[in-house]
Amino acid sequence: MVDKSTFLEVDQQEEILFIKLNRPEKRNAINDALILALEAVFSTIPAGVKCAILHGEGPHFSAGLDLSELRERSVVEGLHHSRMWHRALDRIQFGTVPVVAVLQGACVGGGLEIAAACHIRVAEQTTFYALPEGQRGIFVGGGASVRLPKLIGMARMADMMFTGRVIQAEEGVPMGFSQYLVEEGAGLAKGIELAKRIAQNAEMTNYALMHVLPRIADLGQSEGLLLESMMAAIAQSSPEAKQRLSDFLEGRAKKVGE
Repeated sequence: MVDKSTFLEVDQQEEILFIKLNRPEKRNAINDALILALEAVFSTIPAGVKCAILHGEGPHFSAGLDLSELRERSVVEGLHHSRMWHRALDRIQFGTVPVVAVLQGACVGGGLEIAAACHIRVAEQTTFYALPEGQRGIFVGGGASVRLPKLIGMARMADMMFTGRVIQAEEGVPMGFSQYLVEEGAGLAKGIELAKRIAQNAEMTNYALMHVLPRIADLGQSEGLLLESMMAAIAQSSPEAKQRLSDFLEGRAKKVGE
C-alpha cells in the first residue's frame, strides 16, 4: 500500500492500480491536498500498470468541494486555484493509463468533474449527479464546463446549474453520465472486469483512445480525418498490431462476441 496523502489510498494488484478517495466522514469531499495527491499518483503510475480504477471509500464517490476549506481569494488566486485543478485532472484524462471510475452515492460538483476526467464510468444504482455551484453563487472551476458538455450536452449541464436539478443513476446512463449501471455494491467488481479487459488491449490502441480521439473530436472534419489516418497508419505498423491481426486471420484469436 502506498499512501500519497491521508485522504488517498493507492494499491497495485498486478496490472491494475486501485486509487481510493478516503474521506468517508466528509463524503469524500475534495480539498487541495486530495487534488494534489491525485496529481502525484497519476503523474507517477508504476511500471507494469495498464489500467487504473478510481473509487471512493464509503457510500459516496464524492460530494464535491470541501466548502469548509473555502477561503476568500483574489481574482488571480482564484485563477491559479482553478488551473491547479485543471492540471491535476489533465493527468487523469491524458495520463499513461486508461482510468475506470466506480461511482456510488453522491457524484456532485468537483466529484463529478473528477469522474468526467476518467475514460469509463460505472455507476451503482445509488449514484446521483448534481452541480450545485449555480445555487451557491459560484461557477465550476475544475474542468466541468469543458468535459461535461461533451458527455451530456451543454443544455443538460446548463439545466443542472440553472435549477439545481439532480440526476439519478438510471436516468444518467442514456444522458451520458456513465456507460454502465450496476446494482448497489457491484461497482468495483464491474470496474475490475472492465479494467482487465482494457489491460489486454494493444498499448498503442489505448494511447490513441486516451490522447488522440479526444483531440480528433475537437477538430474540424478535414483536420480530424487527417489525424485519424495518421493514427491508423502508426497503430497498424506496430509489431503488436501485426501479430494480433495475424492471430485473427489464422484463427488463433477470439471472434467478436465470443
